[in-house]
Amino acid sequence: MLKAKVLLVGPRESGKSVLANFVSESIEGIGSYSPTQGVRILEYEKPNLNGNSKGAGCRFELWDCSGDQKFETCWPALMKDSHGVIIIFNPELPSHLKEIEMWYSCFVQQQPLLDSQCLLVAHHKPGSAGDTENLSLAYPLNKLKLIHSNLEEDPEDVRMEFMKYFRSIITLINESREREEMSIIS
Repeated sequence: MLKAKVLLVGPRESGKSVLANFVSESIEGIGSYSPTQGVRILEYEKPNLNGNSKGAGCRFELWDCSGDQKFETCWPALMKDSHGVIIIFNPELPSHLKEIEMWYSCFVQQQPLLDSQCLLVAHHKPGSAGDTENLSLAYPLNKLKLIHSNLEEDPEDVRMEFMKYFRSIITLINESREREEMSIIS
């Protein structure tokens, strides 16, 4: 079974733990806000992510990273061997829009990750207005795949977008392994 490590990063109180719980179908800590201390790792197994019964499946490690910059010294260790980064932010907070550039710089640009290995999630909290149209992001963030998540209004759409992203990560891992195998053979 393939194993993929995906980091969930972003500003404090942006909804990283809520989305990690939702995607991994975990019920841990639902209902009350509790800031993540350092990192929380959720394992999530998807037996046939590609939709066919032939696929070997994948075990995802979702690394729910604290949004508190006091843990910055731990970031290099968190980033080691990661296959993808999901940057989560609250689009209704102007400070988050500025801060996500720093998260992108630290977690995507400083690693050998492609933009296709990064997903931006504008997470709309329950009861928020949820304006999904007027979000303009500066370069280089505007090159990234952006999804809007509202777990009250469209949970299945959110799940479907995460599954698409996970499929793309699996494809990249498989392509990388095949290139490595071919380089050994030749």
